[in-house]
Parts: sequence; structure tokens; C-alpha cells
Amino acid sequence: MRIRRTIPPTAAPISPTELLHGFRGIVDGSLANRLEREIREHFGTEHVFLASSGKAALFLILSGLKRMSRRRKVILPAYTCFSVPSAVRMAGLEIVLCDIRPETLDFDYPELAELADHDTLCVIPTHLFGIPSDIAKVREICGRRGIYILEDAAQAMGVESPQGKPGTLGDVAFFSLGRGKTLTCGSGGIILTTDADIAESIRECASESSRVSIVEYLKDIMESVFLAIFLHPSLYWFPKLLPFLKIGETRFCRTFPVHPLTGFKAGLLHDWRAKMELHNRSRSRNAAYYMDALGLAGRMPIYSADRSFLRFPVYAGDKRSKKELCELGDLLGISPMYPSSINNIPEIRDDFHGTACPGAERIAETLVTLPTHAFLEDRDRTAVREAVTDRFRDPRNADCAVTRNASSAC
Repeated sequence: MRIRRTIPPTAAPISPTELLHGFRGIVDGSLANRLEREIREHFGTEHVFLASSGKAALFLILSGLKRMSRRRKVILPAYTCFSVPSAVRMAGLEIVLCDIRPETLDFDYPELAELADHDTLCVIPTHLFGIPSDIAKVREICGRRGIYILEDAAQAMGVESPQGKPGTLGDVAFFSLGRGKTLTCGSGGIILTTDADIAESIRECASESSRVSIVEYLKDIMESVFLAIFLHPSLYWFPKLLPFLKIGETRFCRTFPVHPLTGFKAGLLHDWRAKMELHNRSRSRNAAYYMDALGLAGRMPIYSADRSFLRFPVYAGDKRSKKELCELGDLLGISPMYPSSINNIPEIRDDFHGTACPGAERIAETLVTLPTHAFLEDRDRTAVREAVTDRFRDPRNADCAVTRNASSAC
């Protein structure tokens, strides 16, 4: 790879000022308490817990719900982050997959209604890319069956929707503070709930989690400093050259650490509300540019105006076209998302006994994402648009145009 401007697929910058607040958090234990209070006030929720990662937050929620019920099935989208089934499995619960529709990136609701039964503990609707899931439909199905709604709002922190703020619409929810999310402190997770019983059960589980070791603490600090320096497009070429960093890799983890959020990470989130709003405005503006430049506005339900996309989704016509577009746009942050649907993860594939999830499988084969983060400049957006349109202007790819409509592309 040449040393040149390289756009991360997704990014949430960490400033030198935030690093200073992070170091202050090592010795000032009040910063984590202040962060919890600010989150409660902003989201209007009564209970907030801070964890070491998004998947740790999800694990604590699932473990808490498990203590409250004899039910053991967890329904999740068949296309989602591999951390979700990782947490379900580590909590000792059964994964049940519901297919999703490419044009909405939300549940196939007739299928969800069939899957939800007397042994279903919870359903995990996902606000993928910040696109709000239809929680009202989920509640209609789950409410009469006594099933908990556990929102995966990992990619939707600060997003607005007609239903309300994602993360406040179900019984309990979590955000992720990973390096590719709306906000980041390297890694981290936030749990929100207004249900006192759920909160107490989560609190009991959290009290059993281990503290971060000195070695892990130092590693977190080094990773955050590295991220603050090298996430910028002028330097991002360097971490992309280091395979051991596993940049952009999605993995299924059989086990993972579950700790409280450290004081250092809490300090990094200084002035988080202003930063969240600033970054979401940038993402909304860049997404609006893509919708207009690529002629996508109104073509599918996912393409709504004034929406803040963590990454902007488009569909190639087939697997080959997707691969070629990602190779062409590698330095521009054009990238795939998850490598497969959940039913095709090698470590757990046999659990689903050959079950097909055609919508999720089609998404995995054809979905490409475009960067929307605050590092993008006008020249970057123009280059991304040209790469996409040039790739599909080629006559050899006449049948593979990006997202012509829901039926042909999906």
C-alpha cells in the first residue's frame, strides 16, 4: 500500500483534550458517576450501567433477564454483528434467528410473529446503521406474550426517530462505544432501562464481574492513544498495514471479558453530548449527499431524508460486483459489513440445522457501506461517489447497478 490519504470505513475521533480528561479519570473516580448521571438525564431513563464493551453490556442484560425467567430463547436478526450471538451463547441461552428484509434492514415481521413463543425470553431488534427498527411492531408481537424487548442500539446513539430515541423504546437497551461507533472510548458499553426489576437483576450480575487488571488497563490506554493518532485519514494507511490489529475484522467470540468501564474511558467521554450531536450532524449531511448524488432518495424505506447513518448502505447486484467495488474503493472507506448471515457463522452453523435466511444471506452477499463520518472532506465524498458510479457505469455491469430498487437489487 502506498503512503497516501486513506479513509476509515467508520470513525469517531478522539481529541488530545479528551485524552487529557481520560488520564484525569484514572485518579478521579467521580467522572464515571457524572457520566452515568448525564446519560440518565439525556435519555430520560432511570437506570444506567457502564461496561467494558457493547457485547459485555449485552451479556449483562441477557444474564439479568435469565435470572428473572425460566425462558431461554433469544430471537435476533439473522444479519447483525457477530458480537450479538457471541453474547447470547456466552449467557447460556438459545439463539433463534429471524430473517430480515433488505429494503428495511428490519425484521420479517410475519416470521417474527411465528417464532415468538412461550419459551422466548426476549427479542433483540437492531437499529442497524442507525436506521430505527419498528419497535411498535415488535411490541405488538411481544407484549401479549410477555417477551422482553432488548434494543440493540449499538449503532444508533443520539439518533432521532418518530417513535422516540432509540435506546429508550424497549424494556432495556445497550449502546456500544467501540472504535467504529457514534462515540468511542476505544471500547465500552452503556445499558439503559427504566424497569426497576431488570435494573436490580443487571446490578447483581454486574457486581459479579471482575475488575480490569493493570495490564489490561495499560493496554486500553495505549490503544486509545494509538487510535487518537492514527485514525485520521492522513495516517490511517499505517494501521491498515498491520494485520495483527485486525482492522475491520468481525469475529464470533466464545468468551470475552466483562468488566466495568474504567475511569480512563469515562474521562475520554468528556463533553460526549456535544460531540455526539456534532458527529451525527456530519453523518446526516454526508448521507444526504450520497442519496442525492446516487439518486437513492425514496428508492427504499432505508433511504429517508434527515437520517444519521453510521455507515451508508448500498446494494451491489451480486457478490462479484460487491467484491470489485470494495477493492476499488478500499482507500476511500468503501467496505463490506458483516461477512455472512448469522446462520453461516462457521462456529455455530451446525446449531441451525441448515436453516436458510434468504434475506439476510442476500444482504451479506451484496451490501456495501460508504463512509459518513466527520473526517470526510468534499474531495472524499466526490471520490466515493465517482467510484460507485464509475463501477456501475461499466456496460459489463449493466445488471449490477447499485440499489436500483428493492426487487432487483435485493
